[in-house]
Amino acid sequence: MTRDEITALFERRHEAYNRHDIAALADCYADDSVIESPLAGGAATGRDAIAKLSRTFFDAFPDVTLQTDDLLIDGDRVVVIGRLAGTDRGGFMGMAPTGRSFNIAIVLRCVLAEGLITRERRIYDFNGLLVQVGTIKVKPV
Repeated sequence: MTRDEITALFERRHEAYNRHDIAALADCYADDSVIESPLAGGAATGRDAIAKLSRTFFDAFPDVTLQTDDLLIDGDRVVVIGRLAGTDRGGFMGMAPTGRSFNIAIVLRCVLAEGLITRERRIYDFNGLLVQVGTIKVKPV
């Protein structure tokens, strides 16, 4: 893939994510792609699993948005550095909705093949997200 094709793929992914268009988002991934994510509790494999993972997150945070700050491209490897922000309106981790918002840094490390994402590792402060939305409590030090 050329740099322009990769940039276009990630623009489509970004736009689909922010529209919560699960079908368009899943279309950015290969049929047998793997996403490693704290939310998945390990890995989600295949477009159906990716769609389910996305639906779970969008249902919990119906206003969630992804902001891309940097897109780093090196051959078939891509790193997205950005921020996720949203509000717990649908309930998360089996808990009732708190109505509280979160804003966290996120890094996506992706591998590409044949014009699609084949592997994605999502790196973010999952505990920080849980604290911000009030799913878990911490004692101040």
